[in-house]
Amino acid sequence: MLELTEKLTDGEAETTLTLPLDQRVKSRLRVTLDDGRRAGVFLPRGAVLRDGDLLKGEGLVVRVKAAAESVSTVRCDDALTLARAAYHLGNRHVALQIEPGLLRYQHDHVLDEMLCGLGLEPKVEQAPFQPEPGAYGGHGHGGHGHDDHHHEHDDH
Repeated sequence: MLELTEKLTDGEAETTLTLPLDQRVKSRLRVTLDDGRRAGVFLPRGAVLRDGDLLKGEGLVVRVKAAAESVSTVRCDDALTLARAAYHLGNRHVALQIEPGLLRYQHDHVLDEMLCGLGLEPKVEQAPFQPEPGAYGGHGHGGHGHDDHHHEHDDH
């Protein structure tokens, strides 16, 4: 089994590795490269793989690709409405992909209903999910969802 142990900043990849977010946040895992070869990923704890990252091991360079997964996507041209949606999702510690006119999160019907209440229309689709990395150097995947704990938030 090949061992991928280093992240590179640039280089030419010989093959790719397509992974969903829940696997890209793990520092150690067994994988099957897109060309069928088996490999192990062994990175420092806390390392997060993002779409386009390069991994190296045993003379092989591999490009990471974000896999399509079940996500909810909200598109809106009104920046204030989109900012309100991002605020409420962030208040629930939701990993969130933010692009101009777009918010995307791992599909959750409860969150979809909340955004419908704000006048938005979430669309469930299969798409690569690339959440924000986090303001404090985190990886944008808090390890818990909106149902995992309860504490008071002022949602006004």
